[in-house]
Amino acid sequence: MNKEIVTNRTFMNRKDPSTLDQLSIEELAAKLEPDLLPKHIAIIMDGNGRWAEPRNLPRIAGHREGIKSVREMITVCLELGIHALTIYAFSQENWNRPVQEISSLMGLLEYYLSTERSKLIEQGVRLRTIGRLDSLPSSALQWVRAAEQETAHLDKLHLTIALSYSGRTELVDAVRELLHDAQEGKLQPDDVDESRIQRYLYTHDLPDPDLLIRTSGETRISNFLLWQLAYTELYFTPTLWPDFRRRELLLALLEYQRRERRFGRVLSAMSS
Repeated sequence: MNKEIVTNRTFMNRKDPSTLDQLSIEELAAKLEPDLLPKHIAIIMDGNGRWAEPRNLPRIAGHREGIKSVREMITVCLELGIHALTIYAFSQENWNRPVQEISSLMGLLEYYLSTERSKLIEQGVRLRTIGRLDSLPSSALQWVRAAEQETAHLDKLHLTIALSYSGRTELVDAVRELLHDAQEGKLQPDDVDESRIQRYLYTHDLPDPDLLIRTSGETRISNFLLWQLAYTELYFTPTLWPDFRRRELLLALLEYQRRERRFGRVLSAMSS
């Protein structure tokens, strides 16, 4: 088998140096086809610590720098008319990190929400969070709830932040809620299908992601949106998250537009 074969669903940022690498940001943007842009992008923001290490900086410095990448993703999505952006900020597994690092990350979360909230409102961004938020420190949770409430009426971009999140836990929570409704007689076994389960997910009011981006060279989804990623296009790049800015996002979008999204069907069936 040819080792260079890449499936339609996975791409490891192998750009043709004779083409895209030589183009400016403006030229890359001009190549985008508005009708083929994803409606929903999900991002696993990886590599903050690895960005900080060679600079002899503490790991939290990488996370601070990563906030600039979040800002740029929001700006580009708004400019391109992409309506949903979901970012993986803190997993349930992250609670196993050193106490000092967790404390710094929670402090950074509060800093982001306190400093960016007015900008999000100005931009028309609705902020939501998903995950088991009761695990968050009370101060961080208060900031989260305040930001959600103050942006609830906005709809230019739906920014979803996964906090204390686990894809498997999301499915467990969905099943628990479904069984609770069944006990109350609200549904019968034959009522349970994919669309019914979808209603119990944290992301029930969002379309499934069209594109998942993971930075830093890792090629796994790490327990993120397990149900929702069933037909999502996967894009892996060695770029560390603090270095992932407008140019890198444009490259990901151009690769996305090269894909044939068949959803398990053959092309002839789609065109007939």
